[in-house]
Amino acid sequence: MGILNDDAVLIEPGKISGDPTVVTVNCPDESGLGSTLCRIILEFGLSITRADFSTDGRWCYIVFWVTPDISSPKIDWDSLKNRLLSACPSCLGSFYFCLQSNVSKPPSLYLLKFFCRDRKGLLHDVTKVLTELEFTIQRVKVMTTPDGRVLDMFFITDAMDLLHTKQRQTKTCDHLTAVLGEHGVSCELELAGPELESVQRFSSLPPLAADELFGPDGFDISGSSSNKAVLTVDNQLSPAHTLLQIRCVDQKGLFYDILRTSKDCDVHIAYGRFSSKVKGYRNLELFVRGTDGNKILDPKHQANFCARLKEEMVCPLRVIIVNRGPDTELLVANPVELSGKGRPRVFYDVTLALKSLGICIFSAEIGRHSTLDRQWEVYRFLLDESREFPLASLRARNQVVDRVTKTLMGW
Repeated sequence: MGILNDDAVLIEPGKISGDPTVVTVNCPDESGLGSTLCRIILEFGLSITRADFSTDGRWCYIVFWVTPDISSPKIDWDSLKNRLLSACPSCLGSFYFCLQSNVSKPPSLYLLKFFCRDRKGLLHDVTKVLTELEFTIQRVKVMTTPDGRVLDMFFITDAMDLLHTKQRQTKTCDHLTAVLGEHGVSCELELAGPELESVQRFSSLPPLAADELFGPDGFDISGSSSNKAVLTVDNQLSPAHTLLQIRCVDQKGLFYDILRTSKDCDVHIAYGRFSSKVKGYRNLELFVRGTDGNKILDPKHQANFCARLKEEMVCPLRVIIVNRGPDTELLVANPVELSGKGRPRVFYDVTLALKSLGICIFSAEIGRHSTLDRQWEVYRFLLDESREFPLASLRARNQVVDRVTKTLMGW
């Protein structure tokens, strides 16, 4: 087979301004690799406009056409290439074996703690810095004091695995200090200790809120789902694969949602084509097989997989506003992959939406909630009242939910 070099991942900029960048991955295959690559692309604030995917079970060839999100104009393409290379199977050579070994072990968890004067948009500005530095926010605890100061505690992991170095720590604090400016008071960074246990958990969701988010009647983020996703299963066209044809509304992270769901359902994609959107809709063709390497012929298996896939396409995230005593709380939930990872950039997008509305966040938490069939990541934001958005008003609440939803879905 031969040992590959860094040509395993090629990144070709568009020929003219506005053209998508073409990312090509040509490497040994492994289960769930497509989902992992899509996740990394999403973490960098990129949208997949088209994709072609093929594999014989041992080797895969994937082409992504990507464009930056409006909120992420600056992309570190060299860093993206390194991250994609590190996700490729380890037989790509000794250098990439080293990278793979670093990312296969659980990343070290660090506590970033800073105390400063509050201002509108502060939480998103800090989140933006952490995202640009390629940190993943695992947990967060934000508290506002009566005198208008905030104590923010971010539990983060470093995708570059360099946060143990003095240079990386200094760079992080310098970037945060530049953002906080005269509002900053202190900034500390250290390995997370036992206090994590008291921060990563929050009180149980109120029963009414849990029913609204995860109730048996389902949750449709965009209205009636009847016209949002259409799935057709064909076992006649291919002698070795089941053809799954999908037509659905376009949204941020769509290809990632489809691949992660297939991975979690043990459905293997041998060939896939993710076409450009037409009038807001996407068409996909996936040639798939079950874990036994054969077509998916069992009607029950087909129905369960299609139902799960449709649910994830129609409603990958859930957004509501509830009362928490005298306060107003925004809740955002997304399903957790079987690998234990939550959806990328949710905290970034929610804080961006609230900043654009001029709404201050009194406190914020991230935690997990389990239902009968899966685990969810739940983001909780206590919102401050303002003249522009009197949160007792149903109209204002609907406007907040609408803006947050559209930001998360890329609409």
